[in-house]
Amino acid sequence: MNSCRRIAGTGDWTSGLNTVFFRVKPRTNCRQGPEAARPHSRSQATAAGGKPRLTAMDLARKVQQEKATPQPAEAPMSKQQRRVMELKRFSQQLQNVHPNVLAKHLHKSVLYQDKDVVVINKPYGVPVQDDPRVTSISSVLPVLSKMMDGMKVRSDSQLLPCLGLEKETTGVLLLARSEEAVEHILNQHRNNQVQRKYWVITVGVPVPSEGVIDIPIIEREVTGPRPHYKMALSPLYRMNDAGDGVTKVRAHRQAHPAVTKYRVLDSSSGCSLVELQPFTGVKHQMRVHMAFALACPILGDHKYSHWSKLAPQKLPESVLGKLGLEQSKIRYLPLHLHARQLTLPGPSRPDMDVFCPLPKYFTQTLKRLYLNLPEDKDDK
Repeated sequence: MNSCRRIAGTGDWTSGLNTVFFRVKPRTNCRQGPEAARPHSRSQATAAGGKPRLTAMDLARKVQQEKATPQPAEAPMSKQQRRVMELKRFSQQLQNVHPNVLAKHLHKSVLYQDKDVVVINKPYGVPVQDDPRVTSISSVLPVLSKMMDGMKVRSDSQLLPCLGLEKETTGVLLLARSEEAVEHILNQHRNNQVQRKYWVITVGVPVPSEGVIDIPIIEREVTGPRPHYKMALSPLYRMNDAGDGVTKVRAHRQAHPAVTKYRVLDSSSGCSLVELQPFTGVKHQMRVHMAFALACPILGDHKYSHWSKLAPQKLPESVLGKLGLEQSKIRYLPLHLHARQLTLPGPSRPDMDVFCPLPKYFTQTLKRLYLNLPEDKDDK
């Protein structure tokens, strides 16, 4: 015989001691008399001397009403907050996109192409070599090659990385169309026939305003609470004991020769726009030379602005004010290192000379710091 049931329990949060009744859906053939009728809402039933009891349905209605109630408008973001969000979004774009999306972006950013090479405008934060954590340029080159070949089903064209750039560097990136072209360009690079110029914004003004830094670089371990490795200077000269001259020291076996030519293009607000031309290709060479040889680290270089610790770059209050940032948010500031120009001699054609426009964040920083571009190469 079918019957209706009521299940009694305890734990009513409204009274603490009252019994709570949970209704079980009656079976279809269960007959109920008038005496079995109960209120459909527990808010309609009260225990003796107790408060109204809420059912799950009542709670659901309450939540829906709260959602439907207009929420107070959020306070408008300040200029500093908007600036931080812009930089944060910028530093994360294209790093975790689908390979086809990155390939389309690179296809639109082609600066030059011929039968031997292709030059593209490399975006910020995207590594050239394969990286399991993010989408790399190398991983999408087969797709980019097909796009440049008109998406032909049968295509033997290829693109190969030639002279790479670091992940945080923007600007001209050279790709070769064959293994023979790669080898030819690398031979030219070893013979200093390939000219590459970079533009950087530095914290501080280099003195003298132009010169050549010729100091070898070596990788060293930084000890402390968070041990890590950094590239460091390995000078060939040191001050003598009298302090009135220098003495040549023996070169370290693991040090790499590193030579960088620099020229200040403009300076203002305690910062500078500097043109760099590396004659060697040591890892992080320009960043190390600017930070440790000239004591003018590149803006946004959080790795080499300190030696003994891993921490965001520390900026003067005057610079923070002009950038519209607080020191606590400075970690979102990108590295201001841009591959501006590439000159490549050609055996059967005129020299290739490619200029790359500055990224938006770079030009915005120039305006905020009142730094002017050279008149003969305006980047508008």
